[in-house]
Amino acid sequence: MNSLQRMRGLLSGGPVDRVPNFDILMQFASHFIDEPLSRYYQDYTVLCEANLAVLEAFELDIVQAISDPYREAYDFGAEIVFPDDGLPICKKPLIENPSDLNRLRRTSPETGKRMSDRLEAVRFFRESVGGEVPVMGWVEGAISEAATLRGVNALLVDLVERPEWVKELLGLVVDNQVAFARAQAEAGADIIGLGDSIASQISAEMYREFAMPHEKRIFEAVHEAGALARLHICGNTTHILRDMPRTWADIIDLDWMVSLSEARNACGPRQALCGNFDPVSVMLQGTPTQVRHAVEKNLLDGGAKLFSAAGCEIPDKTPHKNLQAQAEVLAGRQPS
Repeated sequence: MNSLQRMRGLLSGGPVDRVPNFDILMQFASHFIDEPLSRYYQDYTVLCEANLAVLEAFELDIVQAISDPYREAYDFGAEIVFPDDGLPICKKPLIENPSDLNRLRRTSPETGKRMSDRLEAVRFFRESVGGEVPVMGWVEGAISEAATLRGVNALLVDLVERPEWVKELLGLVVDNQVAFARAQAEAGADIIGLGDSIASQISAEMYREFAMPHEKRIFEAVHEAGALARLHICGNTTHILRDMPRTWADIIDLDWMVSLSEARNACGPRQALCGNFDPVSVMLQGTPTQVRHAVEKNLLDGGAKLFSAAGCEIPDKTPHKNLQAQAEVLAGRQPS
């Protein structure tokens, strides 16, 4: 059974030879092939080489065209700086005042410099491992993209003081996100991940009003294009667990501070979940024995429809033996 068959089998409720490993690796992957982060973020060939390397080394079941949250923001016109081997930096919000909506540059995914680079990554993956390993594209959720363009603090104030203006901004943003998601699916992505980290920082009522409708709209386009939808919201999403399946996400990622058993009860047995051991205290700072125990507990708590993964990105400098311990548990092998 190859990784694509394994994923489809788990989603359909059929038999699988093992639980798929859907860890997210970005900084770790870049440094695994001794490349600086600036190249990983800006050159799809480096991103693809890094993903294919960790795929083989740690028995992953996915390749991912995910890098940083500034792909769309850059093409909207935001000023993004790329230190040689550090995280990209947004110098200042593109929308400094509510009257600045006209500063949003309209660029198609095929012509935007950074969005088109991700499309090339998806095509490369499709040619390299398509049909055997799931290929995942990525978009930012509309409200998270709005937070990048406006600034997190300013947007949180706007949600209270000018909610109708926020909805106008979200409407402009989501059109771009739908087009970007659809383009990646058409380029060969089996899954489109959607990152909406700011959604864990707002109330359930605000999530239902400002975030969920746009997540749902993007996922409708993803499904229409023939791909699967993966919802990734960093942070504690306990207060919106019953809402997240209403986005029509095929796979819901859960961060480490969410009780996996509580999530399973809230989402029901048919919803595929992904997660969710602590990427720092377990994977980065823990021992192989701790990793094995955490993975085993997740498999127990998550039920039959669970993809194994850390709650968020595998940190840079994670010991290789810890990633290998996760793979051993999933394969049913004895500790090496």
